[in-house]
Amino acid sequence: MTFYHTQENRNITLDEPIKCTKDNAWLGEAYYFWENEDDAVFWGIKFKNKTGKYDIYKAEVVFDDILDTVFNRDHYFFWIKQIEKAAKYFVKKTGTKPTLKEINDFFTDRGIWKEINGILFQDISENPVHFMVKEFQYKKRIQLALYNKEKIVNFALSYTG
Repeated sequence: MTFYHTQENRNITLDEPIKCTKDNAWLGEAYYFWENEDDAVFWGIKFKNKTGKYDIYKAEVVFDDILDTVFNRDHYFFWIKQIEKAAKYFVKKTGTKPTLKEINDFFTDRGIWKEINGILFQDISENPVHFMVKEFQYKKRIQLALYNKEKIVNFALSYTG
């Protein structure tokens, strides 16, 4: 499957994607990709343009052992169950809701995702392209958090915006 990786342009061409290691990364440390090129461009314009330019890379990703929470109903309910189980654990232990970092560290420490190479998920978009019908977001904004970069083939610069 084809996915898109957005990075700030720093006048070098990457040979591989950059791993996101931020504490607020949705699904922990991973190589993040967009399913739709429009979303990759929007991300570049909105968040990856400190140098005035951004790069969009195109990659083929082998879709083995990916938890597909967008299109696979069983995967989605498994994913929800794991997140809610972990969140309830934190609330019971600390009396507060966990942060993204705490929940992702919990999954990493317990090896919850060790059998999978990544997670395909949907979040809520701010991209106006998703709202071409007034008050109706009919397009999904889909991301892939890839944990195993060995599943990436044909990673190459698509263009600079």
